[in-house]
Amino acid sequence: MSGVDPITMQVVRYALEQIADEMGYTLVRTGRSTIIKEIMDITCAVFDEGGRTIAQAHHAPMLLTGFEITMKELVKRFPPEKLDEGDVIISNDPYMGGQHIMDMQTFAPVHFNGELVGFVGNIAHMADMGGAAPGGVAGGMTEIFMEGLRMPMVKLYKKFKEDEEILAILKNNIRVPDKTLGDIRAQVSANYVGVRKIQELYNKYGAETIRGCLSALLEYSERRMREGIEKLQDGKYTGEVFIDNDGVTDDPIPIRVNITIKGDEVKVDFKGTAKQVKGNINCPIATTHAAVYYSIIAVVDPHIPTNSGCYKPITVEAEEGLIVNPKLPAAVAARTNCSQKITEAMMKALSEAAPDRVMAGSHGQISTCGFSGFYPDGRRWVYTEIQGGGAGARPTKDGKDGQDSHLARFMNTPIEAIETEYPVMIEMYEFIPDSGGAGKFRGALGLRRDIRFLTDEVTFARYGDSQEFPPHGLFGGKTGAPGRFILNPDGEAVRLKSKGISTLKKNDVVSLRLPGGGGYGDPRERDFALIERDVRDGKVTIEGARRDYLVVIDERTLKVDVEKTRELRSKA
Repeated sequence: MSGVDPITMQVVRYALEQIADEMGYTLVRTGRSTIIKEIMDITCAVFDEGGRTIAQAHHAPMLLTGFEITMKELVKRFPPEKLDEGDVIISNDPYMGGQHIMDMQTFAPVHFNGELVGFVGNIAHMADMGGAAPGGVAGGMTEIFMEGLRMPMVKLYKKFKEDEEILAILKNNIRVPDKTLGDIRAQVSANYVGVRKIQELYNKYGAETIRGCLSALLEYSERRMREGIEKLQDGKYTGEVFIDNDGVTDDPIPIRVNITIKGDEVKVDFKGTAKQVKGNINCPIATTHAAVYYSIIAVVDPHIPTNSGCYKPITVEAEEGLIVNPKLPAAVAARTNCSQKITEAMMKALSEAAPDRVMAGSHGQISTCGFSGFYPDGRRWVYTEIQGGGAGARPTKDGKDGQDSHLARFMNTPIEAIETEYPVMIEMYEFIPDSGGAGKFRGALGLRRDIRFLTDEVTFARYGDSQEFPPHGLFGGKTGAPGRFILNPDGEAVRLKSKGISTLKKNDVVSLRLPGGGGYGDPRERDFALIERDVRDGKVTIEGARRDYLVVIDERTLKVDVEKTRELRSKA
């Protein structure tokens, strides 16, 4: 351990986390697109001079560990002598530690008394980055070159001055440049806030104390992670789930994780997982690492400071060419279809080692839709809609209704914000009754959002999943309801493919129906009072209670009829 006392270390730790959070607040407040200012598809982080992650904001876990790989590339390409105060480096290359092309990363060096002492960085989902489909989200694209403009690591700002030539390249390739460039500038502003705040921290405590605290913090996280792993039973554990398809063929795609726990270390390999596919559900290695680290931290010690230290006891082995570590030019825009399934497979495997610390299957996908058209005055609009689904039930509690789960933790986009900004009308936004998997503890309900379009010739690009393989239950719990995309549900309803691109007419309605979470434990063990509450709240129908729980509800009182329930169960 370093010579810094633990109290000072914790004070500095929380100061750095607060700086990362404040960077995020700046980004959200100054962003232009609803995906940033409402959904909050962002995160921010602080790094030391060697690129090690020191502190992360409390935003999307999926975006965090990609920084580990990106920073190794950044410090290699930009040694201290090539970095000046006011520089900002950008990149969105999934094959350089990025996530997918829509996620732009920006980084700024932090100097103190003329010496490089660290970096700050953030990542944010752009409304558009060019490519074949507006918003870059269409399923079925087969090469990364179709997905949008892929930026290498370049300085967009040099000594606080914007590079007009790089900006011109960006502007020339984007459908809605005012939104996207505004969002990138918001990222830059967030970085400058982080730089200033860290310099203030160095001024307050001095460089020697801060360096000692950073070293102690990394050691502290590693120690806590190792202590948590040691409490798990040694052994080999396997979990397997399936992606519905890749948007090109209808073939199911296996995701298999093999977890080896030995002492204070964990190894995760992907033997048995599918090779990379033609469609764009391939998952860059940075996102694969994020899914693995997230799952292990959640089970071992969810309150551990997430930094480079806590990752050291974890080894990830993924052969190049697998869907979880694709090779160029594999398309990756829909990688969340895969990364969410990695997390589900991890939870399934860890349910053997720690049944009291895992969840049943959550929605296991992120339905991302890119709608695009023109206002009457000819201006282009791009509206990105992200929906998750129901969370899985927990060992002692139901799944959280209306709350995204695992990796994303995105916010709800308010109806008022959407209707104010885009030519659409939200006709329905509600929980789907009976969509949560039955169990001693019920899976969370899926969500339904029906969107009517008020202009003609609207492009509808999309990817989703868990429509053929519903979220799994655990220990006797039942599966959650599968998802669906329905066109014109109150007319000549048509079920749309989960991944693809369509053209909508004026007054068409798209119904996004998200999967529900799986149940945990035998449904017959569920407390009758909880079933009655769910029926009163409209979350479980009377028919659903009878079918899924073998419980008879009196239609007049909405109470359990104990005698009829006993009779029903005796015949089952």
